Amino acid sequence: MNVGNCSSVKFGTSGARGLVADLTDTVCYTFTRAFLETVASGAEAVVIGHDLRPSSPAITRACIAAITEAGCRAIYVGALPTPAIAFFAMKNRLPAVVVTGSHIPFDRNGIKFYRAQGEISKADEEAIMAVDVEVPETVGIQPLPEPERMALDAYLHRYADFFRPGSLSGMRVALYEHSSVARDIIRAMLETLGAEVLPLGRTDSFVPVDTEAVREEDVLLAERWAREIGFDALVTTDGDADRPMIADENGAWMRGDIVGILTAVAVEAQVAVTPVSSSTALEKSGLFESVIRTKIGSPFVIEGMQQADFRKTVAGFEANGGFLLGSDLLRDERKLSALPTRDALLPVLALLTMAWERKLKVSELPSILPPRFTASDRIKDFPNGKSRAIIVGLAASPEAARRLLAPDCGPVSEVDETDGFRATFHSGDIVHLRPSGNAPELRCYTESDSSARARRLCEECLLRIVHQHADTIFGIID
Repeated sequence: MNVGNCSSVKFGTSGARGLVADLTDTVCYTFTRAFLETVASGAEAVVIGHDLRPSSPAITRACIAAITEAGCRAIYVGALPTPAIAFFAMKNRLPAVVVTGSHIPFDRNGIKFYRAQGEISKADEEAIMAVDVEVPETVGIQPLPEPERMALDAYLHRYADFFRPGSLSGMRVALYEHSSVARDIIRAMLETLGAEVLPLGRTDSFVPVDTEAVREEDVLLAERWAREIGFDALVTTDGDADRPMIADENGAWMRGDIVGILTAVAVEAQVAVTPVSSSTALEKSGLFESVIRTKIGSPFVIEGMQQADFRKTVAGFEANGGFLLGSDLLRDERKLSALPTRDALLPVLALLTMAWERKLKVSELPSILPPRFTASDRIKDFPNGKSRAIIVGLAASPEAARRLLAPDCGPVSEVDETDGFRATFHSGDIVHLRPSGNAPELRCYTESDSSARARRLCEECLLRIVHQHADTIFGIID
């Protein structure tokens, strides 16, 4: 069976994704066997774990069947953060399979694959999709075994061995637990460092927390908790804990790209690698020796990190807040090993300790950077074909781009087509459209000199697209 033809499940910006109904035992088996026969051929063991989505255990069982029938040993580590599974696998030079849909709705899910060296590349994805796999008529599904603790212990020690005991002593940190697979791990780490932790919002129902397009209910929750409970910071992650969300003492969520820049400052990175959608406060800050811009998606950030000067301290981040550490850090004889895949825990610990050490409120941390503000949102259930057609029209007509994206910002002064269509206007404002790589969504990213203006640019651009139904903008979309 050819993987590319077996279902509607496809690779997006981060793993193979699809509707749960389409992630059948056969499809999951086929993807995993294709991974083992191409990217991870010759592996004797494979690390595998999952998030807390209701569909994840069943998908994991099908993946384990493929691993076992390929003659490999499946090291099942249970429900753990994606970066914890990846870190353990890389540390032991083993490939890994992580069943997670990250932040997308619960009716969808996905599978991420890791080489022994880290995340697979886009070329690896193409190899997986092209291979023919022999699939049995009936996939031999077995109950999940008891999880092994080694991956959890390795992840906890990674941070406990680097951050000083008591380095958050006296801080009052609220933890929005929801259905994050890292909720217990984050609490344990914060308490180890001396913080008082206030657990909030724990649920067994899956909550699709998107760190890049924060839900209105999460905005209101944070503000209400700040008024009613009081804390120095509020932290959470998306479902598989590779993207953080950090709110200040007022319950205001910090933008993910600002979290990324501040984390890079905290780890004293010399080279910063990030997609084109991240804030230009990165370059304007003058805090880094060099900046590398990429397409959106961690595989592209990793490629950029690999191209950087290996003699420098290299860090990568995305506008969703996920942070990638490309170099080992040494500080006072304490070591933090490189982890070149998205991680939520490092930004949480780095920013809280930065605030504690500098005697700053969390709300004061962004003042370290130039005042640039970003916003993002999306139109759901928007076919990617329509999104691509709109972008073609924008590229063909600067005047059409001005009218659709930001009619009151003056002419377009610069265009970046690295990933979608990103226009910088004479006013200095930026509007960027691109199709989502994980779902049928059109995403909009904006940047301006005030938070309110960035939000307004984003809202009004998407409203214009919705009102025109996308099929009348250029007259080119069916």
